[in-house]
Amino acid sequence: MSVLRKDFLWGGATAANQFEGAWNVDGKGPSVSDMCTNGTHTSPKWVTRTIRPDRLYPSHEAIDFYHHYEEDIALFAEMGFKVFRLSINWTRIFPTGMEEEPNEAGLAFYDRVFDCCKNHGIEPLVTLSHYELPFALVEKYNGWADRAVIDCFMRYCKAVFERYQHKVKYWLTFNEINMGCMPFGNVMSTGTFRGFEGPVFAVPDDPQVRYQALHHMFVASARCVNYAHAHYPQFQMGCMIAFTTSYPLTPDPDDVLANQQSMNLGNWLCGDVQVRGEYPYFARRFFKENGIAFPITDEDREELKRGTVDFYTFSYYASRCVTTHKDGEAAGGNVFGGAKNPYLKASDWGWPIDAKGLRYALNEIYARYRLPLMIVENGLGAFDEKGPDGRIHDSYRIDYLRAHIEQMKEAVRDGVDLMGYTPWGCIDLVSASTGEMAKRYGFIYVNKFDDGTGDLTRERKDSFYWYQKVIASNGEDLG
Repeated sequence: MSVLRKDFLWGGATAANQFEGAWNVDGKGPSVSDMCTNGTHTSPKWVTRTIRPDRLYPSHEAIDFYHHYEEDIALFAEMGFKVFRLSINWTRIFPTGMEEEPNEAGLAFYDRVFDCCKNHGIEPLVTLSHYELPFALVEKYNGWADRAVIDCFMRYCKAVFERYQHKVKYWLTFNEINMGCMPFGNVMSTGTFRGFEGPVFAVPDDPQVRYQALHHMFVASARCVNYAHAHYPQFQMGCMIAFTTSYPLTPDPDDVLANQQSMNLGNWLCGDVQVRGEYPYFARRFFKENGIAFPITDEDREELKRGTVDFYTFSYYASRCVTTHKDGEAAGGNVFGGAKNPYLKASDWGWPIDAKGLRYALNEIYARYRLPLMIVENGLGAFDEKGPDGRIHDSYRIDYLRAHIEQMKEAVRDGVDLMGYTPWGCIDLVSASTGEMAKRYGFIYVNKFDDGTGDLTRERKDSFYWYQKVIASNGEDLG
């Protein structure tokens, strides 16, 4: 008998800006991602204010799901997907984010995608905003720093809710909204970089502006959830957090307290607002000591209190260690940073591999919120090389996923209510952090490379057939 519920939602996850391509087709406008060049794990990608002919912008073609969606969804169905997590490109519906009426060609594209999913028995799980803020809103409003963007977002939400009310049941408001708690989030998440051009890690950071922008995103999320609950009671509305399990590097009480603060600010602040409907107690001291003050109206508080989510979703890739000691060796490759954990191995990109950290995360989240949980991103970014037979033998990816599914099942035995699992980049796509194709996650190999070449053909990796067995056995056959 399977440990997991019979209706467990197995599938895979993607993001429009990382795999759709067709960046200026059928009326689509430029998003922040479309203004980002490619990079590598050793040299950062850039954001530019105009499209430079001497630069490569990987989102412009990506893997061209726009013209390959039927083939790709058929491959997902062949694996046995019950659910497919994807996002809607905001600028495909409202090219600048400021139009009064939606772009019909953009709406029609997602009609075709959702119909194709339905024909294959796959339930869409749709992220409304996944790192693709309209670039025009950055230039006019400094992104989410201006409250006016809430109205733009709501116009977009209302348009897609009305259009897809009979095709989509599960919705997430913002992808990894807690990226707004980190300077890295200025470009990817909050869009607070008006007038800047250069490496994405070099954006001047003003925590006051960034947290004000994050607050506006919280209000927008809550307003969106409230609207959905009032008008479309069949919808299930979720949040999405980039969850990073962290440990104190040593038993020094200073390390333990530093780690507690790291978990609070990195994971719980945003989760508490979206699940509990208010800022947590520890936020007040953090804001005060860092000179962060922004207006929170009574209407905001009421909106946040009412606009709580129905289920909690999160990404989990790696854990980190926190220390106050200067001699702690830094961990590599992770935007979350931290000290190196001597008990863990690392990926090609230096990310610690810690499957038990997922079980810990599931238990901590469920103990705090008591909502159904879903892991909507998890996976191993790695260099994939074809063997002598021309196939990808990615046993390292299978080993990573097997270990995480085993720990996922342990968490369910612990009593966690887990509703689904969608590994990240189920088909190879462009990396969000580095803008490269070489960092591959997929069960499906796409013939596309960092210099922009490749014929976009799709090929099944060994992990494709392995995941097919996993789904067919509801997680029991992990061999």
